[in-house]
Amino acid sequence: MTTLKVQKRDTEKKAKALRREGFVTGTLFGKNIKETVLLQIEKKEAERIHRECFKGSQLNLELDGKKYDVLLKEVDYDGLKREIYEMDFQALVKGEKVHSVAEVVLHNRDNAKDGIVEQLLSEISYKATPENLVDKIEVDCATLKLGDVLKVSDLDIAKNKKVDIQTNLDAPVVSVVAPHSAPAADDGAAEETVSAEVSLQS
Repeated sequence: MTTLKVQKRDTEKKAKALRREGFVTGTLFGKNIKETVLLQIEKKEAERIHRECFKGSQLNLELDGKKYDVLLKEVDYDGLKREIYEMDFQALVKGEKVHSVAEVVLHNRDNAKDGIVEQLLSEISYKATPENLVDKIEVDCATLKLGDVLKVSDLDIAKNKKVDIQTNLDAPVVSVVAPHSAPAADDGAAEETVSAEVSLQS
């Protein structure tokens, strides 16, 4: 399991000041944590976690020599600036279900037969105990063909009895549609246009 070392945040400094010093701010909260702990994370470490993990990933958080089993609950990320502003972590309780999301990852989407793959859902909401958490759902699109629709109920996670799906089971996740093309000009309409132009020139 991925490990991330963090520090307690210097509350005398604002978030912008900490970012200038090379830190990302964050929080640690949970049922067995009396008060939310404010964190500061080295920027390089935060970027590593952002590359390796997904929202909903489970990891070990090291704080003041103590390890916490946590869920990566939220990531505030600016895609244009490619900058992480904040990361929030929820401390997990053994045997207790927690609400999380699993990211839908598509593979071979260019290999679908006679159509284009459209992704309609990017994540699936569910509840599970820490030992049954799922951070991503991989879908192979190579076997899909034009007209196919993959619903939440078709995914492996929906068949796992240890996971309580919160997203509508009938919700479409992926569909294969016909390639978009410009409509052909109507021959009759074209002939009428030409005739009208000739009449005007006469």
